Amino acid sequence: MSKPNKTLQGEKVTENIWLCPDGVYRWTYEFSMLKNPTIIITVWKVLGISVGTVMAFVVLIGLFEGNYQSADDWKGLGVLFIILTGIMLCLSIIAYFILAAMYGWKYQVLFEMTDEYVRHIQMPKQFKKAQALGWVTAFVGAVSGNPTIAGIGLNTSAGSTMTTELKNVAVLKIRRRWNTIHVNQKLDKNQVYAENVDFDFVENFLKEHCKNAKITG
Repeated sequence: MSKPNKTLQGEKVTENIWLCPDGVYRWTYEFSMLKNPTIIITVWKVLGISVGTVMAFVVLIGLFEGNYQSADDWKGLGVLFIILTGIMLCLSIIAYFILAAMYGWKYQVLFEMTDEYVRHIQMPKQFKKAQALGWVTAFVGAVSGNPTIAGIGLNTSAGSTMTTELKNVAVLKIRRRWNTIHVNQKLDKNQVYAENVDFDFVENFLKEHCKNAKITG
C-alpha cells in the first residue's frame, strides 16, 4: 500500500479527498444537472409530499362535510389529483431547467466531513473543480494555525450550506450508481456526493460514524 501523500496543505487520503491541517476531510464534486437526476428526484419527492398533504386535507374536509357520497364524487377527486400533480410536475421541470441554466448546467459542491458532521456547501458557478480544490487546500494550509478562521472563510465564500450531525442521522441511503449517499435525519435530508475512486472511503466513514442510522441501498 502506498504511503499517504502529505503536504503543507494536509494529507491526501484518496484521489480527491484531503485531510486538511484543521482535521477536516474536504473534497469537491461536480456533476451535470442534465445527466444526473439526483436533484430533480429530490424536488419531486418534496412536491409529492406537498401534493399528498394537500389532497389528504381536501379529503378530510370533504368527508367531514359529507361531500363524497358517490363514485362520481371520488372520480372527480381523482381527476383533481391528476391535474394538480401534472401542473406541479410541469412547473418543477421548468423551474429545474431555469435553475440549471443559472448554475451553468453544472452543480459544484464542496464537502467537509469530521467525526461529528458532514457539511454540504454549494460553490459559486464560476468555480471550476480544480480551482475549488486548489483554493481549499491552499486556504486551509495558509491558516492552519487558526481552524476557526478557515471554517468561516470557506462558508462565507460559498453559497448555501447544509450541515448534518452524524449522531442524528436516521437513514443512510447508498446510491452508488449516482455517486450519492443520502444522509437523512428525521426532518432534514442531506446528500453527499463522491467520485467512484473516493466513494468507498466516504461510504465506510459515514457507516462507521452514523451509529444510529439504518443503512439501505
